[in-house]
Amino acid sequence: MMALYHLGLLRPLLFQSLVKHIRPPLATSTINSQLLLHPNNISYPHAAVCTTRLYATKKAKAKAKGQSAKVNINSSLVEDIISLDEVKGEMTAVVSALKDEFTRSLSIRTSAGALDHVVVTTPDGKFPLNQLGQISMKSPMLIMVNMTSFPEATTAAARALRESSMNLNPEVDGTIIKVPVPKVTREHRENLSKVAKQFSNKAKESLRKVRSNAVTQAKKAKEGHSEDTIRLVEKQIQQMADSVAADIDKLLAAKTKELLQ
Repeated sequence: MMALYHLGLLRPLLFQSLVKHIRPPLATSTINSQLLLHPNNISYPHAAVCTTRLYATKKAKAKAKGQSAKVNINSSLVEDIISLDEVKGEMTAVVSALKDEFTRSLSIRTSAGALDHVVVTTPDGKFPLNQLGQISMKSPMLIMVNMTSFPEATTAAARALRESSMNLNPEVDGTIIKVPVPKVTREHRENLSKVAKQFSNKAKESLRKVRSNAVTQAKKAKEGHSEDTIRLVEKQIQQMADSVAADIDKLLAAKTKELLQ
């Protein structure tokens, strides 16, 4: 009886030694099976190491999966699908238009030249102010707009100046529009920065239209081309749009800094 009792006490140790020699703990799955099978549920220090390594590998794979690979298609190879150069040109034009809008409409210091491109809406169409009237600086604090050549557009011109983003308060005297140069206040600067944000949002809308039209054109060319090729073209178009959108954000940040400093 004593021999059987001692044998029962030695059984767990014998079991541990036998499993260790038959199935070495080289992988997490092996270790986990040992932990489940072992009567005393003895843990192994290197189990945590293996688990950590597997976790790190999964994490790295997930990160790599989340990062989409860059596409760089030779535009000449997909000319029969779409002209990527033309798409790029249209997207670049959006940025150029935004730069012009910033320069034309978001001047802190009002000058005669700043009024040149104020758009005046008339029954005959829309025209820049400098095509309807003669603009000059009467003094450092006063701009004069002589509307003698188109007197019928005087009221419309005054309204366009008042509704511009330059914080102007024009006064009409016959065919002469007097435009006092406003003081540069903090409120005026903040208002201009809000207008800059509006302009950049409109630019992004235009950019989205260019991207959407380009993608639609690419999808129409599916006949004769593999789906993988079309998907790569669409991805290239999206990358181009993302790059231009980033340029718009940079322009806005720079203009906002200029206006608020």
